[in-house]
Amino acid sequence: MRKSGILMHISSLPNEYGIGKLGKEAYAFADFLKSSGQSCWQILPISPTSYGDSPYQSFSIFAGNPYFIDFETLEKEGYLKADEYKNIDWGSDPAQVDYEKIYNECFKVLRKAHKRFRKNSEKGFIKFILENKDWVYDYGLFMSLKTAHDGKAWYEWEEGLRQCKPKAIKNARKEYANDIDFWCFVQYKYFQQFRKLKKYANDLGIEIIGDIPIYVSYDSVEVWLTPQYFVLDKEKKPIEVAGCPPDVFSEDGQLWGNPLYRWDVMAREKFAWWISRIKAASKVYDIIRIDHFRGFESYYCIPYGAKTARKGVWRKGPDMKLFKEVKKKLPDVKIIAEDLGFLTKKVIKLLEASGYPGMKVLEFGFDGDASNPYLPHNFKNTNSVCYTGTHDNETAAGWIKGCSKETADYCKDYLGLTDEKYVPWALVRLCWSSVSDTAIAQLQDILCLGNEARMNTPSTLGGNWTWRLDSMNKLDSTLAERLYKLGKTYGRINKK
Repeated sequence: MRKSGILMHISSLPNEYGIGKLGKEAYAFADFLKSSGQSCWQILPISPTSYGDSPYQSFSIFAGNPYFIDFETLEKEGYLKADEYKNIDWGSDPAQVDYEKIYNECFKVLRKAHKRFRKNSEKGFIKFILENKDWVYDYGLFMSLKTAHDGKAWYEWEEGLRQCKPKAIKNARKEYANDIDFWCFVQYKYFQQFRKLKKYANDLGIEIIGDIPIYVSYDSVEVWLTPQYFVLDKEKKPIEVAGCPPDVFSEDGQLWGNPLYRWDVMAREKFAWWISRIKAASKVYDIIRIDHFRGFESYYCIPYGAKTARKGVWRKGPDMKLFKEVKKKLPDVKIIAEDLGFLTKKVIKLLEASGYPGMKVLEFGFDGDASNPYLPHNFKNTNSVCYTGTHDNETAAGWIKGCSKETADYCKDYLGLTDEKYVPWALVRLCWSSVSDTAIAQLQDILCLGNEARMNTPSTLGGNWTWRLDSMNKLDSTLAERLYKLGKTYGRINKK
């Protein structure tokens, strides 16, 4: 079935509290998706953000982001009073997230809600704890210890806790029992709110496309408690880390710094760690986009401590061995493979063997070569997802403004345009008209916003992940009708 959707992370929703929430604006966005004929809402990882505020660097692969918990809902439930969150300075720019202010204020508000919650906790809380006992207590302990250590990474804690000595862990669970309860409460409320929103969207015929990063953060509960799955030495320090080699986008490559997996250990356990991760994600999302899919065929290894990604080596990944287990254990899970980057014949073979749809990004297509695989007339099959651009790209308006004259001229010729200001919507139309089963556009491209609205610039630190829609008024009936007409023209209307 042909369908279309919009890419906008929850953090980008507007409200008065500094960052997007799982509240009324999220429901209003779902309504806009429905009225404009969309079938998909794509978001970025919903995990708690850590250093750099990136959703791809998280303290936990299972937890939800506390920043997204809606305060107004907690007030309706009797856990907050209006003046406990409405009179706080959450930031001066409605189009930008001020993460420092969010970090300094959000948990103060949530602790007030937790204090009231403890007096008469809901029956569903115990059920949630039991259903998520494999990770939620560990997450609670990890965050409690991080708080007690002034936010320091686990590898900066005292040896007993750093090395997870049984006695130290036992004592910590006892000492920080109240704080662990707080962090469990945070997760309970997050997932309670998220699942209500997801049901609302699903009832409108809208699927949630979620994203899981291939790697996990070094400062995460998973690396702390299960070091056997990662390339670490006896002191739990990385030996090699993840990244990408130099290319046309970055002469130094990309140094992500995430620990690499011990794929041999995981394979001996029939990839149980990954099966658990994907299973959990499948309960949160309707469709899972797996980031950096090519890393499962072979992955780039950079010596720990290197300043750039220039010096590294490629090593063989688990390839189809992993995905055969996924298909065996989780046959109904829907997956999109982020197959961008340095693609070899072996990577293409892996994608074909998996059967997962890959990605086609239109911004990559206009290098002047008519055989470019990202131009729609070269799409070989319908089993793909066509994007105007992704969160890592410039917005369409920013891209056409900053690209070379040759690229801009070729793009305008391809689209039949004489003025570059019409390029963003022409790319949306081109995306919708492609043979790809699914077409996705960033909301920034639909609104024709420039690079001030760019979500992320890879290989840079600071200033990323901050863009927000400043008002829901921009998503009016005129825009919805325009999108609906486009979807009807190219057979992508949500008919539910």
